[in-house]
Amino acid sequence: MMPPESHEDVLTNPITTSENTTLKDDSIVTSTTTTPSPPPRPDQDLPIHLDTTSLPATFLSTWTANPDPTALPFPRSSPPFPLTPIDWQQLALPDSQFTPHTWSNLQHLISTGQLDELKRWPSRLKAYLAWYAHVKSLYGSITNYILSQRLGWHPSPEAEKEGRLVFDTQGRTAPFADRRDFAILRNDWGYAVDPESILHVVVWSKIRLPIHATTGGLTDEGAGIVEAFVRREFRERVGEGEGREGERVLWFRNPTNLQSVRSLEHVHVLIRGVTEEEAERWGWLG
Repeated sequence: MMPPESHEDVLTNPITTSENTTLKDDSIVTSTTTTPSPPPRPDQDLPIHLDTTSLPATFLSTWTANPDPTALPFPRSSPPFPLTPIDWQQLALPDSQFTPHTWSNLQHLISTGQLDELKRWPSRLKAYLAWYAHVKSLYGSITNYILSQRLGWHPSPEAEKEGRLVFDTQGRTAPFADRRDFAILRNDWGYAVDPESILHVVVWSKIRLPIHATTGGLTDEGAGIVEAFVRREFRERVGEGEGREGERVLWFRNPTNLQSVRSLEHVHVLIRGVTEEEAERWGWLG
């Protein structure tokens, strides 16, 4: 995995100072020495030094306000990554001609595994493509950006194992067993839903989930682990009892071929009817 090419001091060590006080000629003399902090241990997370030039909001404001629906943030012959026919169709539309996902539509697409049908607003897709190219040029990959700017996680010296990042954890081997080994963050690039009624978060985990080697989808064991976590963390808090699954909480994990960040384990969760204050109190916004 490529390290950030050039960007301020996102991954440099903070500086610490110490004071030494001595008695000289009946007067107090205080000297200050400055020494660099030791590098983080493999089990330590990194401080996040915010890169304001790469904030998604900056790109969203630019492309949401653009009145030209044909404008693109890249040369038509050279998109930042391969686009599907559906992507190109969306990019030709203004937001006013696009129909967002309803909750019942989300229920259908997720329950039937039609995850490739989940779409962003056209303006949001353009903003995402512009942001993607910008971040990749600065950090080398979206993974590097997420690690340094959103999670502050420090991969272990093993670096990668079968294309997946490896982290030192809190002694647990099961995903979602220790809060220090996962993070819940708002999805900066969520799908086209009503943001006033539906919250889209991503649960990032240092520990991998069991997946099928051929399809890249969750095994039954992996799905059971996620469902148990979602029930505990989300369903119970919003009052979605047994037998009512899907009324207020939906979750999915993209198979490998649909993932844009393959080296980091993550699961998507959509919650309906939760207030910003509740989400903040329950630790769902990072």
